[in-house]
Amino acid sequence: MDKQLLSDLIAFTGIETQFTDAWGNQSEVAEKNLLTLLAAQGFAVDNDALAREQLLERQQDHWEQLLDPVSVQKAGQDTQIELKLPIVLANTPLELVLTTEQGKTHRFTVTATEDADLNQVMVFDGEEYQQYQWTLPVLLEQGYHSLSLTIGELDFVQSLIITPSACFQPAEFKKQKQWGVSVQLYCVRSEQNWGIGDFADLRFLLGHLAKQGADFVGLNPIHALYPAMPESASPYSPSSRRWLNIIYLAVPEMLGFDQCQQVKQLVNAPGFKQQLDAARAAEWVDYTAVTRLKLPVLKALYQWFTEHQAEHAELAQAFSVFKQQSGESLLQLALYDAIHAHLIQKDMHAWGWPVWPEAWQRPDSDEVLAFAKEHAHELDFYCYLQFIAREQLAKAQAFAKEQGMLLGLYRDLAVGVSEASTEIWGNPELYCRGASVGAPPDILGPKGQNWGLPPMLPYQMFQQAYRPMIDLFRANMQNSGALRIDHVMALLRLWWVPKGAESAGDGAYIYYPIQDLLGILALESQRHQVVVIGEDLGTVPDGIREILAEYGMYSYRVFFFEKAEDGGYVSPSHYPVQAMATLTTHDMPTLIGYWHCGDLNLGKEVGLYQEHQLPALFQSRHEDKQKILNSLHGHQMLDPNFSHSVDQVGMSTELSYAIQRHVAKGSSQLLCLQLEDWMEMTQPVNIPGTSNEYPNWRRKLSMTLEQLAQQQNVNQLLQDLTRLRRS
Repeated sequence: MDKQLLSDLIAFTGIETQFTDAWGNQSEVAEKNLLTLLAAQGFAVDNDALAREQLLERQQDHWEQLLDPVSVQKAGQDTQIELKLPIVLANTPLELVLTTEQGKTHRFTVTATEDADLNQVMVFDGEEYQQYQWTLPVLLEQGYHSLSLTIGELDFVQSLIITPSACFQPAEFKKQKQWGVSVQLYCVRSEQNWGIGDFADLRFLLGHLAKQGADFVGLNPIHALYPAMPESASPYSPSSRRWLNIIYLAVPEMLGFDQCQQVKQLVNAPGFKQQLDAARAAEWVDYTAVTRLKLPVLKALYQWFTEHQAEHAELAQAFSVFKQQSGESLLQLALYDAIHAHLIQKDMHAWGWPVWPEAWQRPDSDEVLAFAKEHAHELDFYCYLQFIAREQLAKAQAFAKEQGMLLGLYRDLAVGVSEASTEIWGNPELYCRGASVGAPPDILGPKGQNWGLPPMLPYQMFQQAYRPMIDLFRANMQNSGALRIDHVMALLRLWWVPKGAESAGDGAYIYYPIQDLLGILALESQRHQVVVIGEDLGTVPDGIREILAEYGMYSYRVFFFEKAEDGGYVSPSHYPVQAMATLTTHDMPTLIGYWHCGDLNLGKEVGLYQEHQLPALFQSRHEDKQKILNSLHGHQMLDPNFSHSVDQVGMSTELSYAIQRHVAKGSSQLLCLQLEDWMEMTQPVNIPGTSNEYPNWRRKLSMTLEQLAQQQNVNQLLQDLTRLRRS
């Protein structure tokens, strides 16, 4: 391809041609990777003339919009309006109408050459376009406003978003430091659940930890997955990030459970208790078994509800309001789940809309609309499950706050959705299906990672006025005190891996409008009073942490990754205050797994490491453990008689608690630990870079919540954590 054309295409699509890798080395993106990513975005890379024409068409489309679809600006500053005008309109008085979110209307007459400043000129097919900047003579409050301009029969509307300068931070943060625990809800065992953790378990855990002084419980993503395909269980490959995973419903707590005769027949049937006991006793979560237990009962409870609405008018009214406020997005999810259930019964390979018959691949096709009309009751059933899931989650958060927790729940926003998702089915223009989100080789993934998540197209996000991102932030801030954004660098850039690439390393970074996205995030954070935590691990570009900190976001500091230049471990007392400190994550081994090199041995078994790599990895781990031991002794976190040599030290309760207390004494505002380490578990819940090689997202906790609550040594540790955080 012509070098200048290639350069223009790269600039237009936001591809980064060079980057610094996780080890600090400068890397150049191969030209073949650049071309593949351009092709994935629809450019004819094998035909220069056509590619040039396509680029000009897209540029001209942009210039023919007199008002951009969206403009994000900070409150307290002059609001600048950009007008892109064909030269024939430059001297024409234009009427602009501003409608504020508060309902006020302002009208302005603007003549560009007299009232605004010319700042750019472009020419397409001999026609000149001029861009002017005009200062809005109104000081706008924070919020979502609308600016419109009509020229003849053409209407141009801009979403004018005025944002705060930073995310929400509670006043209580100035008084003391907080701590909590992260949990994968599906892993939870209890005496009551149906083989998988549920919202009732969550409430039990919140109550127990609140008594010990904890401030929050963090959750892995609880996004909607696939009821018709329960083994597609990764919380990070959801169907919709706006809705909840209905498998977490606490069925016995639902209205009608004790009254519905059909439910009694189902749960008292000879085989039901046997299946329920088996699901509870299983070492790994059996998603299929749990779904088979829950779904028939859920359908019976919905049917009971429809027949007894008059007796429960308040709940029926709340459900009606929920559906009305949720709009098209909820109906689309319900429609997708209903169609999926029908098609997969006929063909077990109908894993998602990309392989469905063509007529079913669009939510607005005649066949799909006819299905929706014919199966309205079934769609309403799926809407009801989302309604109850939200109610149960809200109940858990309200309970946490009643028990004195400052934050209560903190939720987790996944970086994307799977190719089979409801979100892509309903909005295919927003996504690039010829590529996948992932990561270049780094410490967590030596071969790089391909997550199988089609990325959003930055230009389409802009054209849709960032509505999908606003909806995402808003939905995930409901019923929570904090939001963790997985792979927060996605607000700046995402590693795109072309479909069919030989390895995850054969990709490139593509940039996103970070200032706009951070502004919207700050606005929603302030409105929902939600703290924002950015998972900033992996390959972090220079300056990004500073930008995130300016916006009031909390960094994510993992003890094992916080090393000084001399190779020793940074004292937690030197961690940034505006951060969440943690020992391990769902992508890492447990404390015992780390200390006994279980992750390296597992990595060898599943093919993550080659034989020649292992000696150096084991040696490095041995040296790191010695440095950790040295640091613990240096900070007087261990008895002086405790061995100083790692050759004589295995992971023990004493050592585990010493590490946890060590990090608890640190300076970071937030501390997050894991239930697995209190239960002294060895196996990880997930091995990054694997799919079928290891049963990811299925390993259960080794104790029930009821057993955990009775562990006096653990309870003493938790009280110690509270004391250390308060001092």
